[in-house]
Amino acid sequence: MLRQIPNLLTLSRLLLVPVVLRAIWVHEFAWALLWCAIAGATDALDGFLARRLQARSRFGAYLDPVADKLLLSGAYLALGLKGFIPLWITAIVFGRDLLILAFAGFAFLLTPSRDFPPSIWGKLSTIVQVGAVLVVLLNLGGPLAPFALGCVALATSWSAIHYLFLGFRMIRH
Repeated sequence: MLRQIPNLLTLSRLLLVPVVLRAIWVHEFAWALLWCAIAGATDALDGFLARRLQARSRFGAYLDPVADKLLLSGAYLALGLKGFIPLWITAIVFGRDLLILAFAGFAFLLTPSRDFPPSIWGKLSTIVQVGAVLVVLLNLGGPLAPFALGCVALATSWSAIHYLFLGFRMIRH
């Protein structure tokens, strides 16, 4: 049973996605912030426990990034549609993720590779994206949000370029 705790934490994060998105949509930003913090804690805890309990699983390896992407992409979409962030920022975040999915799909079909680990730039981009969502929720309309969103644009664009390079290299080999 202990070995299932990391996957249960990941599933709980997945279940928090609609809760966070609803809170953003109805302008309950304190609740959105709280649920995002809880989701972030489950993300850190599931990885730690998976390593500590030697409970890594293929299911968890696939589900963890899906839960992260749904939460982050959903938050950017909700914040963009509600006008709290520019839609072009939402487009950059979605565009990068679609690019990664497309190349992973091509690599899956055209190569024997089945392992698509995140790059250091991908991890940095995710951290910057999470930080920006938290800044926006904490500082709606304040001076920190444009800076944080500028960092998102730069980190996410650079990450997309890096993944594009890695994807072409993977498919060529």
